Amino acid sequence: MSRPIRIDFVSDVSCPWCIIGLRGLEIALERMGDAVEADLHFQPFELNPAMAPEGENIVEHIGRKYGASPEQSAANRATIRERAAAVGFTMAMGDDARIYNSFDAHRLLHWAGIEGRQAELKHALFDSYFTRGEDISNPDILIGAVVRAGLPEAEARAILASDRHANEVREAERQWQGKGIQSVPAIVIDNRYLISGGQPPEAFEQALRQIAAEA
Repeated sequence: MSRPIRIDFVSDVSCPWCIIGLRGLEIALERMGDAVEADLHFQPFELNPAMAPEGENIVEHIGRKYGASPEQSAANRATIRERAAAVGFTMAMGDDARIYNSFDAHRLLHWAGIEGRQAELKHALFDSYFTRGEDISNPDILIGAVVRAGLPEAEARAILASDRHANEVREAERQWQGKGIQSVPAIVIDNRYLISGGQPPEAFEQALRQIAAEA
């Protein structure tokens, strides 16, 4: 009999370790087969809520925010590309990559959760940003991800043209920050267990099997 578990995956679509962690989690769940029945929910977190509409060059942004040199930034991106490739994701981030505001993406993800296609849109947004190098604050780019995720374009355009789901996203962000989430990815199991960071599949599998055994 499968052990039902709720997984709240707190993340941002502009966070490279979040897609690495998501793929690690998905691979772990595949390996576990029928041992668990996962109910996965994506929760919003903005790494750069005050980002300007035009975005910011990634090397300049990392240097300003974390004090990293261009050489350190390049080395970090190389490590991220390797870790992403290990879990089957293509990360194409060069020196000309840019950081963008992700709030509208989170509004669409909230809606996609209601429509039952949240995981599909999450993956499409990660693909848009990290593999295609697209501006995920651009409505047309967001619509492209929506269509690839199998969601209705007209409804998505109506959401983007309004402030629909803005309050829900902000409230969810406040709730998770109020629970102590300050960095992402943060993976919360059954509202009790926290797994932090872009862990490899083996780490997720070990943790999930321990949690399932405790039930």
